[in-house]
Amino acid sequence: MGKVIFSIKYGIQPEKRNDYLGVVRELKSLVKADGLESYSVFEEKNKQNNFSEVYIFASAEAYESFDDIEDERIDLLMTKLSDMIMQQTTHYSTMYEVVE
Repeated sequence: MGKVIFSIKYGIQPEKRNDYLGVVRELKSLVKADGLESYSVFEEKNKQNNFSEVYIFASAEAYESFDDIEDERIDLLMTKLSDMIMQQTTHYSTMYEVVE
């Protein structure tokens, strides 16, 4: 099976923007796993403070095992991040590559 793209879209509280950018900057340096090819954070062009985190995994197996990784610092940053996200703005998407 081919690659897997997992994405999370959400809006953050405008007053938390600088804190948010600091958290995702640190997450970018920490998020590593076997089979994780990339982790990126994007902001929507015409919707300030609306972001997408995009994870690209080499395989479905790498995607499935990603949640098993335990790292206290990443867990703490994820908790901080969830406190900045506006309620009912989070959308998840998982896409499986069909043609390699």
